[in-house]
Amino acid sequence: MKRLNNSGKVDVWLIGFILTTLLFIGASSFAVWAYMGRQDYKDNVDQKISVAVKEANEELEAKKEAEFIEREKKPLRTYNGPAAYGSLTVKYPKTWSVYADETGSGGTAVSGYMQPKFVPGIKSGNNYALRFEVVERDYASEVKKLADGVKKGTVRAKPYRSKSDPSSIGMRYEGEIAKDKQGVLILLPLRDKTIRLWTEANQFVGDYNTIILPNFSYIP
Repeated sequence: MKRLNNSGKVDVWLIGFILTTLLFIGASSFAVWAYMGRQDYKDNVDQKISVAVKEANEELEAKKEAEFIEREKKPLRTYNGPAAYGSLTVKYPKTWSVYADETGSGGTAVSGYMQPKFVPGIKSGNNYALRFEVVERDYASEVKKLADGVKKGTVRAKPYRSKSDPSSIGMRYEGEIAKDKQGVLILLPLRDKTIRLWTEANQFVGDYNTIILPNFSYIP
């Protein structure tokens, strides 16, 4: 039977002492941290409540403002295009303004611009809430213009069916629909012409999807 010498006993005692000391230090540190956190909360509780109330009020005001903006968009207004070019019908928020050129100049039979409040000049470089055109080019030519962007992945494409002409399939594009223009574009064939309907700013994609597209129509 082996006997522990004095050195072994000292080593065991020393290890136990160190472990006990470390546990004591850890427990003491936690207690101090918890006390300081509790004291900070106690000393600053009024300030913390005030900040929380302010944040809640700001969130509520933002929600009310968003709801007010949505209510102000109705009832919708209507733009009716020339009968010779498909009789486009575009319904839009009453808080928007519209400018339409129906002179048929420059290979574009109809060209329209929409923007909240007022429409900036067409040479202002503005990204409009809505653009619509009837161009004197066939559908295949317009699709070809965006083929390179689809190939590069800068714009995504998928088929689109209009309720005005379910038998005719158009295309919906999302992404970089033109240089420095991020948004959504719909192309639809109209006999030997093409309808282009798009938003040039992502902030208006919601209105485009929920107001413009569901209420857009034309005569094929």
